[in-house]
Amino acid sequence: MGGLFFSFNYLHIAMAVRFFYILILSNIFSSYSIAQQLGGNTVFSFMQQPNSAQLSALGGVNISNISNDVSLSFHNPSLLRPEMDQQLNTSFNSYFAGVRNYSLSSAFLLSKSKTSIAFGINYFDYGSLTQTDPAGNILGSFHPNDYVVQMMASHQYLEHWWYGMSFKFISSNYGQYKSNGIAVDAGLTYYDDDRSLQASFLIKNIGTQLKTYDGSTDKAEIPFDMQLGVTKRLENAPIQFSLTAQHLQAFNIYYNDTSLNNSNGNTAANTKSLTLDNIVSHFIFATQFFIKDEIEVTAGYNFLNRHDLNVYNSANGLNGFTFGLGVLLNKIHIRYATGFYQQNMFQQISLNFTWKGNELDKVSGF
Repeated sequence: MGGLFFSFNYLHIAMAVRFFYILILSNIFSSYSIAQQLGGNTVFSFMQQPNSAQLSALGGVNISNISNDVSLSFHNPSLLRPEMDQQLNTSFNSYFAGVRNYSLSSAFLLSKSKTSIAFGINYFDYGSLTQTDPAGNILGSFHPNDYVVQMMASHQYLEHWWYGMSFKFISSNYGQYKSNGIAVDAGLTYYDDDRSLQASFLIKNIGTQLKTYDGSTDKAEIPFDMQLGVTKRLENAPIQFSLTAQHLQAFNIYYNDTSLNNSNGNTAANTKSLTLDNIVSHFIFATQFFIKDEIEVTAGYNFLNRHDLNVYNSANGLNGFTFGLGVLLNKIHIRYATGFYQQNMFQQISLNFTWKGNELDKVSGF
């Protein structure tokens, strides 16, 4: 028995070391392409969009939220837990201009290895568009779409640590222009139940474009991202707060289109560089209030989204803010999220339940 116990622990230590090795290597390789990966120069940017109502309400980016919601593992695989076994999340998002987003995630527990796995898809439907030739003659119509299909897995290490990885297949179809690629996420999470504290580190979208839109061998970068997040639930109040930092691999993450600035007479933006603005742009704040364990109220604020949406004469006082409401019943959790995109609002709804109709924990399944 002693030899078996030693081998078991040695295996887990080796897996943990290999995991950190991947994190370090991906950080090194990312430094060669940072300049190309920000400011609108990447493909498959739809992968940065939230896949569920709870994540949208949290500001669109959150990798540490304390919640029994399998959909959060779609963007951080180390949030997968054994208690999410056979849980299913379905989500629908109605954007403006007829754009629709459909998402599904489901988790399962491999009992023998004590490993949680999950499968998910996030699909964007842009409706029907008219297809024309260079002279403007109508040739018919086409239905552009984007989607990512992925598998996630996580495992516990020691008492408070979880590590996880995701493998993604990405597809983008715009009529005759099609592209696909693959990517991997690697996440590490620390969770302390006694202090209701959770923190995560994530390296996201380590991958490549397999097929380019024009068939050339000149591959574009995919939206690589390094994120760090922490969530704390108060001991004497049903409230929890989250702080998430995104794009840690770069300092200035603002999009700066010099041609657009010049054409609009905003030449000062080409040379604008404010240290405080650059620092703040990385952060997303979020808070959740739990009312008698059945009602969940969420609010988020994304500084980068606010900056990007407040362009020229399209500013809105609520840009960057997101809001959500959850009704957590015994066997189904219903969540709704909304927020502004300049003068428009999105409407997103998600449902969580299990394949067998079992009861769901209200706040945390850990």
